[in-house]
Amino acid sequence: MGRLRSLLVLLLPLLLGGQGRGRVMVNDNLDYNGQFVFARIRYGNGWGFGGSTWSHDYPRADRHLSIILRDLTTIDATKDGSNVFELTDAEMFRYPIIYVSEPGYWIMSDADVPQLRAFLLKGGFIIFDDFEEDHILNVELQMTRALPEFKMTEIGIDHPIFNTFFRMKTIDFPHPMMPRLRARYFGIFEDNDPSKRMLALINHNSDIAEYWEWSAEGMFPVDITSDAYKLGVNYIVYGMSH
Repeated sequence: MGRLRSLLVLLLPLLLGGQGRGRVMVNDNLDYNGQFVFARIRYGNGWGFGGSTWSHDYPRADRHLSIILRDLTTIDATKDGSNVFELTDAEMFRYPIIYVSEPGYWIMSDADVPQLRAFLLKGGFIIFDDFEEDHILNVELQMTRALPEFKMTEIGIDHPIFNTFFRMKTIDFPHPMMPRLRARYFGIFEDNDPSKRMLALINHNSDIAEYWEWSAEGMFPVDITSDAYKLGVNYIVYGMSH
C-alpha cells in the first residue's frame, strides 16, 4: 500500500493535463456542503492572477492538491474548485484550514486581526508558503498582532506534522526558483509548547505550491514534486485531525 501511494503521488499530477492554463479570474466560491475545500486568503488589492501576491499559484495548486487528497486519503475533498476569503468573511469559519501565499507582502487591517485570532483559537489552522529570506520578519510581525502571547518555534523532521500521513525522508528540498536557499519550518503552538496543537505552520525559504501548480507540466523533477505533495497532504491531514 505504501508503494502504491508513492506511485500515485508520482503519477496522478500527470493525469491532470493542462487544466487551468493561462490568466484566470477568481472563481465563485463553492457553497458549503461539509466537504473539505482548499481555502486561500485574499489580501491587498486586485482580483485574479497577477492582481496581487495572494493569488500566486492560484487556482491550479489549490485544485491539484485537493485531487491528491481525495484520491489518496479518506478526506472528502472536493474536486470542483477552491475558495477564496478575506479574513473578515465570517464564512471562513466553516473551513478549518486556510492558506496564505507570499506573506512577506501580507498586511492585516485592524478588522482582520481579531478575526484571525478568533479563527486560530477556535481550532483553525493557517499555512504560510511562498516567501523567502527577511520576509519572515513581516510574517512574525503580523502574527504577533493577532497572537501577541505566542512565538514562532523552528521545527524539524521529527515533528509529527511531517509524519502524519506520509513519513517524510527529508524536508530539505530546494526552492523551485531559488535553489540556493535552505528550507526552514516554524510553528506557532498552543501555550508555546511544540507537543501541543499547532495553530500556524510557516514554510520559510520555500514554495511548495509552485510544485503543485506545475506538476502536470513536467517543469520540475518528479521526485521533488512528489515530496511537495507529500508535505501538502501531511499538512492537511494534520490540520484536520488536531
